[in-house]
Amino acid sequence: MSGLGAFWGLYKREVVKIYRRAFTLVMTFMQPIIWIIFFGSSLNGMPKEYLVQFFGTPNYIGFILPGQLATSMLFTGTFSAMSMVWDRRFGFLKKILVTPAPREAVFFSKVAGAVTRGLVQVPVMLAAALAFGVVLPLDPVGYLEWIAALILLGIGFSSIYLAVAMKSSDWQLPQLVANVMNLPLMFTSTALFPRTFYPAWMRAIADVNPITFATEIGRGVVLNDPYTPTLLGYLAAFAAASMAIGLLVARRFMIAE
Repeated sequence: MSGLGAFWGLYKREVVKIYRRAFTLVMTFMQPIIWIIFFGSSLNGMPKEYLVQFFGTPNYIGFILPGQLATSMLFTGTFSAMSMVWDRRFGFLKKILVTPAPREAVFFSKVAGAVTRGLVQVPVMLAAALAFGVVLPLDPVGYLEWIAALILLGIGFSSIYLAVAMKSSDWQLPQLVANVMNLPLMFTSTALFPRTFYPAWMRAIADVNPITFATEIGRGVVLNDPYTPTLLGYLAAFAAASMAIGLLVARRFMIAE
């Protein structure tokens, strides 16, 4: 069995799991949309001059849209870890590891499955933003860069969560790690608010938070606000470092037990 063939077969399994569970798929869409409907609409009631002054747009939902897509890639990384735990717990992982399929194929299929799960939210979120009055520009190159940023962000966080859950059969572990990491990462990025709102110590975290990088790229597209091209390079470095750590952990701890 070639590594590429094993990866493709395992990746198709991850995709089938996404689309086979209709309720789970709907909930995947609903979580970020709920943020837009309730959180976004609550701040959208501010006077327009304040919205423009603080957020650079008269529609706060346009400001929060890139942040919500970025944080969605963070949260979908949790599902990749949970999928690994369940595969180990129910014996599927053991069956795969006693075949010639390389461990790297198992790892990459989980990462790719998590990224795919995050990306399916993009068209739904864009449609929801249009429904709430956000004007989306026609910028094909910008959208491609935005998608690339989300992919790199998803690779990075799913690799980290997989490394944490690689040897565990405790289904609660990914949720516990998510509870500790996800909200602090979201609130110390620029996903919800500009960095000017933050105290100095939070601004320092936001400046190195990968969610900020992906958010600023998306916000540059939606709000036509130029962003630093090096942000995509930072995300590539984050994804590469996280993936290298995940692969090292996979080679060490992904064993048939």
